[in-house]
Amino acid sequence: MLTRIGQYTGNLVLRALIWLALLLPYETRVRWMGGLVARVLGPLSRFDKRVRDNLNLVCPELPKAEVDRLSRAVLDNAGRTVMEFYSGAEFIERAKQAKIGGPGFATLEAAQANRQPVIFVTAHFGNYDVVRAHLIARGFTIGGLYRKMSNPYFNTHYVRNLKSIGTPVFEQGRRGTMEMVRYLRDGGTLGILTDVHVHGGADLMFFGHPAVTSTVTAELALKYKAILIPIYAIRQPDGFDFEITVQEPITHSDPETMTQDVNDGLEALVRQHMDQWFWIHRRWKPYIVPDQTDV
Repeated sequence: MLTRIGQYTGNLVLRALIWLALLLPYETRVRWMGGLVARVLGPLSRFDKRVRDNLNLVCPELPKAEVDRLSRAVLDNAGRTVMEFYSGAEFIERAKQAKIGGPGFATLEAAQANRQPVIFVTAHFGNYDVVRAHLIARGFTIGGLYRKMSNPYFNTHYVRNLKSIGTPVFEQGRRGTMEMVRYLRDGGTLGILTDVHVHGGADLMFFGHPAVTSTVTAELALKYKAILIPIYAIRQPDGFDFEITVQEPITHSDPETMTQDVNDGLEALVRQHMDQWFWIHRRWKPYIVPDQTDV
């Protein structure tokens, strides 16, 4: 009962903040939420400590001033991403206007024309929902896989907003997996995020350290002869616009090799934009003493 009361109260506070922010013009609300998370909510949740711990582990050479800057910038990007997600049509319009290109773009267009199964592998980088919204506007039907939130009150409006960007969406679990496989087997296009610690995953390298990583995307690509394409939305210097980069398709080999290739491509991109990856995640769990919060 106490847990439910806490979840209900937390959801009310979050919904109130979002509702208030939605009264503001688009760019003002996105900037405001970024600042609120960077200066207030992130430190209160100790997410700034999580960022510092991760950076100190994998990038010990970074000066303290740069770690301080990144701890604020990463939280700012996270706050902006949340606000964009809840901004509905205004966010979708921004996503439509994103530039798109990269070495895998021609393969992407050919796959769409031939209705060949495609799996987009992406990450908590920039704003990952930009990719889905942009490609749907280009005529793609993209299925999304999501993990149910632990807070049921928050989960209700989270899923509703996911569906407002596009459908179908599949909840992680037996039923959702069966629906997702059927969709992919019929030539569908699927988007999956793979840059979080997953129990039962493979010990693969990321930023020079072992990081438990799910190989499911590669396994699905091999089983259903789907093209596996890493794709990311990079936030631009103005803080509101995006550019989508489509990396080279991953060569089919074995699940661990393919997933390591995905990790390597993401790492190279993150090193170019260190403030845009969600260093909040406990990506290297065995190497950092856990605290009382988890993402």
